[in-house]
Amino acid sequence: MPAYHSSLNEISDVRQVGNLAILPIRTRIRGPAPQADPSQTDIIDETLDLFRANSLFRNFEIKGPADRTLIILILFVSDCLAKLGSGRTVPTQIEAQKLLNTLSVDTFPVPGDANFALNAHYAPPASRSDAGEKGFILLFIWRIKQYKEYLRQYLTQVRQELAARLVEKLYADGTGKPSKWWMSFQKRRFMNRSLGN
Repeated sequence: MPAYHSSLNEISDVRQVGNLAILPIRTRIRGPAPQADPSQTDIIDETLDLFRANSLFRNFEIKGPADRTLIILILFVSDCLAKLGSGRTVPTQIEAQKLLNTLSVDTFPVPGDANFALNAHYAPPASRSDAGEKGFILLFIWRIKQYKEYLRQYLTQVRQELAARLVEKLYADGTGKPSKWWMSFQKRRFMNRSLGN
């Protein structure tokens, strides 16, 4: 049985940084992400819908740039659940919101960094041969830094929105405790990987 892929792979006019799709999201959090149409699902809705099913898979065939974004977000949800489950007591909704918001803005590696867990699946910034002559090497280094900073800002914004929506889903039943159906996935690792948070 194959894993579930992003339906946003079919969108043709998506900006890419490396080979990671910069997809629009519905959010009020400031950042570089384009605004999505409120009537359509965005990558965050898709991540929350596919998380539990895809967490059961060890292999995932990447079919497009939106799948690469989906992988990073699924791994982040897994890290969020592990963070919530690691405490001695069950966090309230407000405590969970604070914990996950802190986790979402903490420093994290992006594709191209040496300590990024999935560098084999993500394209680094343009190669040195693309820089051309010696005079263009400084321009090349500047573009790499610009690429990583933009990507870090985009992923931080998406992680913050994902954390907020995840807390809403976890505490949707009104009992003040996280859903056991979600928390049962806290030890599951999608593709046997973790982002290392």
